[in-house]
Amino acid sequence: MTVDLRGSASVSGSHPPVAETTSAPPTTDSPTPMYRRDPWRRTYRRALVITDLLSLAWVVYGTQLLWFGLGNAQLAARNDGRITDLSYWAFSAILVVTWMWALAFVESRSDRVIGTGSAEYVRIADASFRLFGAVAIIAFLTQIDIARGYLLISLPLGIAVLLFTRWVWRQWLIVQRSKGRYSANVLLVGSLTSVTQLAREFARMPSAGYRVVGACVPNGKIADVIPGTDIPVMGHVGDVSRALEVTGADTVAVTSADELPADKVKEISWSLEAGRQHLVLAPSIVDIAGPRLHTRPVAGLPLIHVETPKFSRGQSFLKRTVDLTAASVGVVLLSPLLVFLMLSVRLSSDGPIFFRQTRVGFRGREFTMIKFRSMVVNAEELLAQLAEQQRDSGNEVLFKMKNDPRVTPIGRVMRKYSLDELPQLFNVIGGSMSLVGPRPPLPSEVAVYADHVHRRFLAKPGITGLWQVSGRSSLSWEESVRLDLSYVENWTLLGDFVILGRTARAALAPGETAA
Repeated sequence: MTVDLRGSASVSGSHPPVAETTSAPPTTDSPTPMYRRDPWRRTYRRALVITDLLSLAWVVYGTQLLWFGLGNAQLAARNDGRITDLSYWAFSAILVVTWMWALAFVESRSDRVIGTGSAEYVRIADASFRLFGAVAIIAFLTQIDIARGYLLISLPLGIAVLLFTRWVWRQWLIVQRSKGRYSANVLLVGSLTSVTQLAREFARMPSAGYRVVGACVPNGKIADVIPGTDIPVMGHVGDVSRALEVTGADTVAVTSADELPADKVKEISWSLEAGRQHLVLAPSIVDIAGPRLHTRPVAGLPLIHVETPKFSRGQSFLKRTVDLTAASVGVVLLSPLLVFLMLSVRLSSDGPIFFRQTRVGFRGREFTMIKFRSMVVNAEELLAQLAEQQRDSGNEVLFKMKNDPRVTPIGRVMRKYSLDELPQLFNVIGGSMSLVGPRPPLPSEVAVYADHVHRRFLAKPGITGLWQVSGRSSLSWEESVRLDLSYVENWTLLGDFVILGRTARAALAPGETAA
């Protein structure tokens, strides 16, 4: 999470400052920037303007032709009792220009919202709805007769086309950022531990648009590197100004303020070039979603307030309604596949069709989770013997093996495409599970939980979740817990749909599933 000290709060990855970075090593001993700046933002913004204009012109004029044909249709405007005709060709041009202005007014092309997060899309939809609301009010007050179908088609279609073109540009931008381009040059300032942690997070998600070019740490010596990375140390925390000049960084990220007095942070802020360089603060509290963060000035201080997570009855009812509806429809649609898998398990090996296992769910209550049996009947008896072997997957708490000898041939196919988990739809219908949620743990795993991990039981366990779409078996135990707690504390229905979409994509590109 980052907080823009110039007056707004943002989430790292949701509102990244963006600037082109291409390496250019210094050629003299003078403090020449290690990374030269290419004003790509203007070029990228200009490209968005062009595609927005073409998209809106295609939608608005296309709707006009669809609704009125090629004729010179007129809309009537009453003015002091007189009727004035205005061609729809001219009105469409006015609508397109005004729509473009609305998108610019809400800064939908700002480098702070492009690339990652939903802010860019939200601004597009918000500007569009506000524009058409204003058109409707003006038409009513001035008694202008505008065809309703013309407006009702243009609005949703225009939003859809705008979102699609922005999504295409975003995919292109993500590819460029994966190559180290089109990102903010970041100078990290803080303790060695916090700098290392944040640097690894930025390296893990290059699509966020942050490229670390140097660091200033206490007692830092020039020519050293941050352990485990290739990030050069540019000196101690008092050398920020010189480090900015040498590295050409356009963003200073203060990872911990313990080594920096308040006046020093303020001096750094004042020394940055307005509009081109940015200062962000990365506090130690992480995995908090944007809606729970509020910046409120108190006694002249920009204090960040973090709301405690709320699990209202309305949210619970909405999630349960979606779960019950989607699971019921899923069982009906997938019934032929379910019958086929049942026969395959029965005919391919001895033993029951379903595997039943006790798991811990909502508020720590135990329930019976069902899956298609994908292992031999005595799989649990062989677990202790396999646990002593060297594993190539899982972690210290979750047992996993990529080539588990207990898995049957048909079970290996089902696991590859996550088909063995389909019977859990009945758990969802019964209310013990949800479509999306934390991983359902075994009682033996819960017995070794730290106290804070029990917060995952504030939500029902899910068939899928962040733990499954963010790394599956390759995750460490700490990372698995972090993802589960992040989901529980920041649940949104839209987030569930995103996870379900990522799960469907992962099933089409199969890998090792979580247990």
